[in-house]
Amino acid sequence: MHQHEMEKEIQKLVDIEAIKQLKYTYAEICDDNHNPNRICSVFTEDAIWDGGEQYGKFIGHDQIRKAFAEFSKSIDLSQHNMTNPIITVDGDEAKGQWYAFGIFRKNNDDFIQAVTYFDEYMKVDGKWLIKKLVPQLKLYVPFNE
Repeated sequence: MHQHEMEKEIQKLVDIEAIKQLKYTYAEICDDNHNPNRICSVFTEDAIWDGGEQYGKFIGHDQIRKAFAEFSKSIDLSQHNMTNPIITVDGDEAKGQWYAFGIFRKNNDDFIQAVTYFDEYMKVDGKWLIKKLVPQLKLYVPFNE
């Protein structure tokens, strides 16, 4: 492998790790009571958070911040466990797929939820941000008596 090719491969690995840290930060913000004051730090200005009919679709920082303010009122507890990332990087753009599994409390109802995330990322001023996030619910199991 030539020096230039090796540098490109190393950069790709650095980018993939940065995207993993970005997604983990997103999960930590969600688990910080869906903190509306922090959530926009991981999204591009024109980002799309598209939860479809289940959760709603929000475009841009203002709508995403308002959505998370509403989430924080009804979700009392969340623990997002992100696993199995598949990340492809193409220059300053990337795509990712993740599995998430967690325990939640919403309006005093406890449940387990499994979600697959389909994300798009963009590097802005040297920092990876989420351009589009699409969570798809795969499993919902309540466990209250």
